[in-house]
Amino acid sequence: MKITHIDCHVLLVPDVNIEASSSAQDDIIVEIHTDEGLTGIGESDVNPWIARACIEARGTHTMGQGLSEMLCGQDPLDVEGLWEKLYIGSAMNGRRGALIHALGALDIALHDLRGKALGQPCYQLLGGEPRTTITPYASLQPEVSSFAAYRDSMVEWALLAQQRGFQAAKLEATFSGPYRHHGLSEPFERVTEVIAAVRGAVGPDFTLMVDLQYAFPDADTCLRTIRDWQEFNLFFLETPLPSDDLAGYARLAQEQPIPISAGEWLATRFEFLDLLDQGLISVAQPDVGRVGGLTEALRVCELARQRGRLIVPHAWKTGITIAAAAHLAAVTPHCPYIEFLPAELSSSRLRREVVSDGLELHNGQIVLPSTPGLGIELNREALKRYSVS
Repeated sequence: MKITHIDCHVLLVPDVNIEASSSAQDDIIVEIHTDEGLTGIGESDVNPWIARACIEARGTHTMGQGLSEMLCGQDPLDVEGLWEKLYIGSAMNGRRGALIHALGALDIALHDLRGKALGQPCYQLLGGEPRTTITPYASLQPEVSSFAAYRDSMVEWALLAQQRGFQAAKLEATFSGPYRHHGLSEPFERVTEVIAAVRGAVGPDFTLMVDLQYAFPDADTCLRTIRDWQEFNLFFLETPLPSDDLAGYARLAQEQPIPISAGEWLATRFEFLDLLDQGLISVAQPDVGRVGGLTEALRVCELARQRGRLIVPHAWKTGITIAAAAHLAAVTPHCPYIEFLPAELSSSRLRREVVSDGLELHNGQIVLPSTPGLGIELNREALKRYSVS
């Protein structure tokens, strides 16, 4: 079996708002086709036009090749070997950032393709003893334009998630920094008010995480704000500081007791080495597409295991990314949760429509599919509806 060609689908919702902080308005979906009629699908959370350029660009020399031209004609079953081929062959084009994110979409598609070719779910081919169910947390981010509406919506959504069987939820409570919600500008202390309201509503036994979305400029400011949060019994605080402030992350890890998580933007295990060993985070959060696909995400999981740290994958896109994160979690014993935004709680049309048979919640768990590959299918009508040139 040989790879014949790759289709790149750039998707965009018609009412896109470039002032919004969520990347759920656009997508890059890839399909890898073979001469035996099998196709693998993947995606990544990155500017879709940039990703498409990384995939379709022509090469100029041995380490400046295009990703698509390196894949065509190759055996798709050699997934790990193809990852190395793509990484080395494009080394002077990127090694990090958008190129690795694009490579990640292709790697997910190759894992999906291999599973379909061998008639097995991806998790059966990743090594280890897979679990049959995965525990998700509900990722909650209301899209409203006033603080009172935001706080009240967060409480309402958390209660709804609890009623639907979730055992955990993450509050994306950010009123400053690059992810500031709809231009909301509030003091850091207002986050405390949101957490207190939600904890009071859901009770003491429901697991809560808080995503701070890079809001704090430095460790000192963050420490002053979160010093009173121990009473909320938080499972982790996500990305409180800019990604490159490794010294600041180390201070947070050493000077207060709440576990710190980060890693959603990182590409390759090499960036996670710095975050784990210098930033001293407790929870690593690879996004399967961004980090370089399932192949590279597994390597990050192993780094975390060696250091006694947890894995909780970031998954803020469509059902493709959610499925990839679930397959990763199935073979990662130190992965207690995956991020899961229920389609009915999402404002993203792409999240709701692109995958026709995505993974679902049953009694607080995601049951892994028994079908080959990722176990999901594209909604071709939605793909056509949202495709742009």
